[in-house]
Amino acid sequence: MTTAYFDTVETPDGPFTVILLEGEVIAAGWTTDTDDLLSRVHPELKPTDLRHDTEIVRPVSLAIKYYYDGNHDATLTIPIHQKSGAFIERCWSELRAVPAGTTVSYSDLAASAGNPRAARAAASACANNAIALLIPCHRVLPKNGSTGGFLYGPELKDSLLKRENPLGGAGEED
Repeated sequence: MTTAYFDTVETPDGPFTVILLEGEVIAAGWTTDTDDLLSRVHPELKPTDLRHDTEIVRPVSLAIKYYYDGNHDATLTIPIHQKSGAFIERCWSELRAVPAGTTVSYSDLAASAGNPRAARAAASACANNAIALLIPCHRVLPKNGSTGGFLYGPELKDSLLKRENPLGGAGEED
């Protein structure tokens, strides 16, 4: 039996729930629905038991609070774990290297992950990201200048981008 722990913290953008398994975040997002978050987790990582525990999740909750207090790098030290194919996992890793206050295009993300012609696969990495904010897929924009998709809606994506770069709007777009 594998037990995971969760907690929900209030943020200016709404409730944010984190699920932690063996000290690593396996799911996170702006919801209180743990079933919905778990539905996005790779089957090999799904726990058999889920328990609410504020203390165990506290380091992640504090990082989220620090993020909203202006330390947009606070989440980078939090251990995470997602599973997929090698390219998608490289995309998730590369996303953590995109600095707050900047954005990249899907083709830029694909190139940094090792396959410049795989922009659609990079978009799929964002769409299948179960660890919102800690893997900042909100920092990826289409080349056409639109906000693009985001699981939690374009308004929340815009809010995050403005929070990270209040003077420059959505950041630099390539």
